[in-house]
Amino acid sequence: MLTPEEIETIADELVRADRERTIVPKLTTRYPGMTIEDSYAIQKIWTDRRIAAGRRLVGHKIGLTSKVMQLATGITEPDYGVILDDMVIESGSVVEFDRFSNVRIEVELAFVLAKPLVGPNITIFDVLDATAYVVPALEILNAHIELEGRTIVDTISDNASTGAIVLGGRPVPVGELDLRWISALLYRNETIEDSGVAGAVLGHPAMGIAWLANKLAQHGQSLEAGEIVLAGSFTKPMWVERGDTVHAEYQGLGSVTCRFL
Repeated sequence: MLTPEEIETIADELVRADRERTIVPKLTTRYPGMTIEDSYAIQKIWTDRRIAAGRRLVGHKIGLTSKVMQLATGITEPDYGVILDDMVIESGSVVEFDRFSNVRIEVELAFVLAKPLVGPNITIFDVLDATAYVVPALEILNAHIELEGRTIVDTISDNASTGAIVLGGRPVPVGELDLRWISALLYRNETIEDSGVAGAVLGHPAMGIAWLANKLAQHGQSLEAGEIVLAGSFTKPMWVERGDTVHAEYQGLGSVTCRFL
């Protein structure tokens, strides 16, 4: 466990790294006794400071929910981060490459809630009942902590490596499609780089939302009506360079795209 002073110090360091687009050494190397609860406390301080500076909470993201992502990172349990209003980008936008310390892309489904979800004991059926619609999304990963050898406490402290999200495609009510079988093709510069099926996320992407609602309850928080929730990636992270165009085509949901300059 960390002291309150150490938690504040790490939060300051990550806020500065975000502002200056720098990478800091792994926290687990410098604070070997650090716990998952310490990490979420650091993340909350970071979030509260951004909100105090004028930002608005609009949603959450869930990470590491599929086997492909767990294998890619060496981390074996889910985590979550927050989405603020300045992190939401419309499909077709040009994205400033230098806004991020590093750029990787994941393919996800975004759930937009019509009702709140207050854990514990939220089930997949509660999630489906509370969801207004799902829409295609790209998550832009942005790590401020060195990538090699990171553990889950590093990732959580760094807001689960969330940089921004790109929303597009066709909003579809959850009853119109079998969400498990929504597939996607991920293109970089007109070449297919990866593909996946949404059922790779815990067997059903809504299971990730249920996990999140119940995890938030442990921290005295909940998911609110109107929130955007990224359910977790069903492709491995794809590195992106300046000048790249990224495009994902989803079965039954249309497509989402952006370009990095």
